Amino acid sequence: MKAIKIGNLAVAVPIIQGGMGVGISLSGLASAVANEGGIGVISSAGLGLLYKDFSENYLEASIHGLQEEIRKARDKTLGVIGVNVMVAMTNFVDMVKTSISEKVDIIITGAGLPLDLPSFLTKGSNTKLVPIVSSARAARIICEKWKANYNYLPDAVIVEGPKAGGHLGFKEEQIGDNNFSLEKLVPEIVSELKLFEEKYNTTIPLFAAGGIYTGEDINNIMKLGAAGVQMGTRFVTTNECDASQGFKQAFLDADEKDIEIIKSPVGMPGRAIFSNFIQKVRDGKKQPKKCPFKCIKTCDIDKSPYCIIIALVNALKGNFEHGFAFAGSNAFRATKISSVKEIFQSLKKEYKESK
Repeated sequence: MKAIKIGNLAVAVPIIQGGMGVGISLSGLASAVANEGGIGVISSAGLGLLYKDFSENYLEASIHGLQEEIRKARDKTLGVIGVNVMVAMTNFVDMVKTSISEKVDIIITGAGLPLDLPSFLTKGSNTKLVPIVSSARAARIICEKWKANYNYLPDAVIVEGPKAGGHLGFKEEQIGDNNFSLEKLVPEIVSELKLFEEKYNTTIPLFAAGGIYTGEDINNIMKLGAAGVQMGTRFVTTNECDASQGFKQAFLDADEKDIEIIKSPVGMPGRAIFSNFIQKVRDGKKQPKKCPFKCIKTCDIDKSPYCIIIALVNALKGNFEHGFAFAGSNAFRATKISSVKEIFQSLKKEYKESK
């Protein structure tokens, strides 16, 4: 696996650790990945709940929490640190502005099209902007809008395929359709980005995500034109992952049949590990009485079967009677807790052997 450049930013190993909320990838996991030469990513989702001791005001606590996590990561690594910010979050602007003011290396944005993202860059800022897309059309729209409105092109793009964990940018019927597979999407998006690269004499590397688990997977997808990969699930069962042991154990205990597509209050399908909580929701036993955080723009309290942020915080603590774990399609393959260093060594070995 060769070193790669994202703008003027050097990345020794072309692996982005996926931003996993709520609280799964914070400074601990992000700094460990960065120390191995990859891109460590802090999830900004739900930080207001994790830092509620700082302030009962969710928005204030979120800003403070992100500042703290970025600074903690910086204390532990000289490597590349990114922040994942979902466009669907009501505090999207706060999280983007905080990331830029803290001089984070990369902002990764998904769960919507971040059409105004370059507008938040400040003079002299070196923060790179990397949108997540699920189609060539989305990649084209972002490139066209950013170039026309801000004279800016993405520093890299991530394509997240239908085998990813968490919220998916696909309709339910598309998830198992080979026409929407990562292997089909990568060449299409590479071709789309090439038009902008040639026209504006630049480089826009594409990172592939969703179902990437081994070094052989990395090799196979890079043969199709990806410059690197984003991986989330593989890093959950590590010592450095910020989740509780109970959360990690859910991955170790999961069978393939336990990885399911669920309906999320956010209005998108999601992939998660089956839990008693998910069964209760299906049985119609869950209904929030109020929305204390208003964390997601698309979440309607009158129609939501549960509060997603509370469910994810419960899962973070290992409480699956009142929560669930988002997970990629390969989550069942985890058999033990490893160090991040061991994961990188394994990925590099598998990659080399598959070439």
